[in-house]
Order: sequence, then C-alpha cells, then structure tokens
Amino acid sequence: MAITNSLVVAPQWIGDAVMTEPLLRRLQARGERLTVGALPWVAPVYRAMPQVAEVIEFPFAHGGLQFKARRALAAQLQGRFDTAYVLPNSLKSALLPLLAGIPKRVGYLGEARIGLLTHRLKNPPKDRRPPMVAFYSALSGDTDVLSDRPQLQLPAERIAATLQILGLDGIAYTVFAPGAEFGPAKRWPTAHYAELAQRLERRVVLLGSGKEAALCEEIAAVANVERAGHCLNLAGKTSLDQALCLIAAAANMVSNDSGLMHVAASLGVAQVAIFGSSSPLHTPPLNDKAQVLWLKNDDRYQPPLDCAPCFERACPLPAGPLHLRCLNDITAARVLMYL
Repeated sequence: MAITNSLVVAPQWIGDAVMTEPLLRRLQARGERLTVGALPWVAPVYRAMPQVAEVIEFPFAHGGLQFKARRALAAQLQGRFDTAYVLPNSLKSALLPLLAGIPKRVGYLGEARIGLLTHRLKNPPKDRRPPMVAFYSALSGDTDVLSDRPQLQLPAERIAATLQILGLDGIAYTVFAPGAEFGPAKRWPTAHYAELAQRLERRVVLLGSGKEAALCEEIAAVANVERAGHCLNLAGKTSLDQALCLIAAAANMVSNDSGLMHVAASLGVAQVAIFGSSSPLHTPPLNDKAQVLWLKNDDRYQPPLDCAPCFERACPLPAGPLHLRCLNDITAARVLMYL
C-alpha cells in the first residue's frame, strides 16, 4: 500500500486539538503518514498522539494574515505532501497548503475558501452541528464517526520525571483547572473551588495558563489558611507538556468546560466537569470516568435553567439571583460527592 504524505493544519485551542485525535487515528490507519502543523501552545498535544510522525510548530501569532511568514514556510514545504487537512475554518489557515502546492486540500467551507480547498464539506448550521469529535472526524470521508473517543498517550518515564522535578512524586493529589479561556460564563466561582479544596483531604494542584495565575492564587490563598501548602498553584509555572503529565498522574480532576477538561478525558483520568454557559451535548468529556454537572439537565433544579446554554462569554442576565446561577448554584458539597 502506497504511503500518502499528509499535512494536518491544527486548530489553535487545546480542547479542539484533543478532539481531532480520532480523525488522525483514522487517517494513519489507512496508510497516511501524518505531519501536524500547529501553533506552539498546541503542539504538545500532538506529540502525545503516536499516530503523528512529525510536528511542525508554526511561527504565527494570534490575529493577522501574516502572509509573508506563511509564504516563507510554504516554500520550505513544497513537494512534501500529497494531501492537506485544514481543520480550522478561517481563510488564513487554508492559505499555507495552497501556497505549498499541495494538490488535495480538504476542509469545511469557511471564510471565502472555495478557491483554496479542493475538497469541501458544508459547514452545518450551529444549531445542528454534531459533537466536535464527529465534526472533525467527518473530514476523513468516513461515515461512522460518532463512536470515536480521543486518546492521548504519554511515556511513563516522562510522567515520572515531571513529578520528580515538581516535587510531587509519591504524593496523591487532585488537579483543579479553574480557568476557561472563553470567558467567565464558563468558570465555576473561585470561592466554590476554594471551599472544595479546603474540604478535600488529598492535596490540590492548580493548573492553568499565566493569565489564570491570579485566579488560581485566590483559591490557594483561602485553601492554605488552615493547612499551609495544601494547595499548590502551578498556573503559568509549567509547560503544557508538564501539565499533561501532571493530569495523567492525578487521582482525579475538577475543571470547567476547557481544554484541560478534554486532556483529562483523553487520558482516562477520573474527573468532574462543570458546565455553565456551554453544553456537554456539544463538547462533552468523552471519558467513562467523567461526571458532568450541568444544571440544565437536572430535573430537580428549580426554576428550570431556560437560559442555558447561552454560549456567551459573560452572563447576559442583570445582577441579581438569576445572574450566573448556572454555575453559582453548583455547590462544593455536590462536587465533593464525586471525588
């Protein structure tokens, strides 16, 4: 069987990157040698996928066409690939495969991309879009794409080395990932996280980006009052590679609907996933060990959460008892039941 050399242009978010793994597994199984082009903050996710032969870190920043940089990289990739799979929907993400002269370019119709892609799938309306794993897997051309679950794999020696470096080897701990890049309507309150940390016997490790360091410090400051060092704030202090290892070695994890939630699911870690403005029907943690808490699905919760899912960055309701109740009314005691 002839090997097809394929370039996969990766999405820019960690959670989306995780949810592309079943697609890549399908492509590799049918004989395609996969090179993934990814932004640096997403690249470690693809290094945890055995089916990926090579990862190229794109030298692009958020925003802007950056045509000169794309053309320069395209010149280096000329003649290397038979097929490109363009996973983001933007125009700029489809430019590189075109400039590199890749003959077959597969993706969804997006921002004026008819001339950029040779094989185009219709973008389903947002209200009828399938779960994201199936959305990405459909680019393989296969019809049975609903049963796949993302799976990341990390070498045991890398996990052990990370725990030793961070002084956590031999220590049982729970990971909290209290951030959500999208906005506050996806973040369980810090006061709830702090109360949960106080009530846990097991040590707590806080993970997140540098932008979430202050938020995590709020939690740690409260949780460490009675037990110094009980809550270790590593937000902004680890690489994504290290964060993946810390999640893989955790006893369990509590998070919002975020990229790290999908990482935990793909590693098979016991987890509690808290949903507010978004929907687990669209981006669920695909993990038999996951417990999803979403008041929209709770028949006992009154009055019903008719406003959810709103998919807003911030709660659109005015200040008062209804503001952000989708998250405020999930108590620390309720989450503790599953840990």
